[in-house]
Amino acid sequence: MGAVKKEIFIGAAVGFFVVLAGLFLGYEYLVSQYELPQSIRMFHNKHLYGKVLFLAAVPNIFVFFLYLKKKQDHRAKGILGISILIALITFGLKFI
Repeated sequence: MGAVKKEIFIGAAVGFFVVLAGLFLGYEYLVSQYELPQSIRMFHNKHLYGKVLFLAAVPNIFVFFLYLKKKQDHRAKGILGISILIALITFGLKFI
């Protein structure tokens, strides 16, 4: 694997884990009083998947600008790719 592809992959992995951390924190602060299956049912009934996913992806903005400030442009490309993927998933969930 080339050095550039490796850097983009690292950025994408970091972006993915930041989204997972955002989902976990959102779950802990918003619906932790419910059990996991009950909270998933609540998200489904109220059509909150897209909103929760969007809020979980917001910290990617900070990581993206951190990588740009540190002159790690290829890692920032990976973060941007994951952010675009999350945006497309959110868009799809909104209209499904």
